[in-house]
Amino acid sequence: MMDWELDSLGGENDAGTVFRDVIMLVLAGFVAVVLIMLPHLNPPGAKKSEDSEPPGNVVVEIHWPDNMSTDVDLWVQAPGDVPVGYSNKGGVIFNLLRDDLGNRADATNRNYEVSYSRGILPGEYTVNLHLFKNPSGVYPVPVTVVTSVKRDAKSSLRQILASKVKLTREGQELTVYRFTLDEKGQLKPGSVHSIQKPLRSLVVGKK
Repeated sequence: MMDWELDSLGGENDAGTVFRDVIMLVLAGFVAVVLIMLPHLNPPGAKKSEDSEPPGNVVVEIHWPDNMSTDVDLWVQAPGDVPVGYSNKGGVIFNLLRDDLGNRADATNRNYEVSYSRGILPGEYTVNLHLFKNPSGVYPVPVTVVTSVKRDAKSSLRQILASKVKLTREGQELTVYRFTLDEKGQLKPGSVHSIQKPLRSLVVGKK
């Protein structure tokens, strides 16, 4: 009787050990599968490539106070191309990616517009501002303008020009600066000036 009881207990212990071993093997297999899948779920190389590649070569950005219900428009022109702004959002070189109407029809509070170029053409670039509407009635309207250049795929985006200007009336169009880039995408010394050059009037269109 005693021998049978000992054998029975020993059998139960063997069954428990086998069960625990099977569970551990299953868990180990699950962990191994997860570790194998992680690199494919979020490839670090792909993310690094996306983060390092800006969407354009010449980038022009403008920003004005977020609390102002004011519609300021960015107008740009690349060498030999048509002016690009709210009524003509794309040319051969530039594209306007954001037309900000101020606080109207805006899901964010940020007053911001940006244009990107596809490639860099040597020659003169023009950057203008146009005060389309100012329902806030607050003057002057301060606007910050920044231009950056990414010369090639191996270069990083680098700021070449920045300016702060004030718009004083509705309908005003102001040339912030005109500048020349050479064949290597570098700013030509002595080429920056702000001689007025209307852009909006060259393109007919309404908002």
